[in-house]
Amino acid sequence: MRFVIQRVTESSVKVDGEVIGKIGKGFMVLIGVADSDTKDTADKMLKKMLGLRIFEDENGKTNLSLDQVGGELLLISQFTLYANCKGNRPSFIEAGKPDMAEEMYEYIISRCKEQVTVVERGKFGADMKVSLVNDGPFTIVLDSEKL
Repeated sequence: MRFVIQRVTESSVKVDGEVIGKIGKGFMVLIGVADSDTKDTADKMLKKMLGLRIFEDENGKTNLSLDQVGGELLLISQFTLYANCKGNRPSFIEAGKPDMAEEMYEYIISRCKEQVTVVERGKFGADMKVSLVNDGPFTIVLDSEKL
């Protein structure tokens, strides 16, 4: 499982020209799922993501977590995080099969809603237009194989 976490001041996602998810300060997270991923993998990734202390405290040090700043989440499914780019045309065979990946995406959303007040989402498999203002910029890549 791979997460690309961007600390944002605002972010939104549109499908067919309509905003379906929008947040203020928080994380916009691109989520890639592999066939080998499990709910246990997701739980470990979520614990790490939600524990990241990448918001500034009163001294300007990145010392605060999402919950400590009342941050929000925008979660976007992104199979292209598993692109194999050995050639010039990326292959996506390492990405999870759609049914399994969607189940994991829904699981991640439900688990986040248990811990974060505002959780917005994209639409699995849709052509989405994602907008964001990256704060910092600050971007973290989490890979379950490296945790």
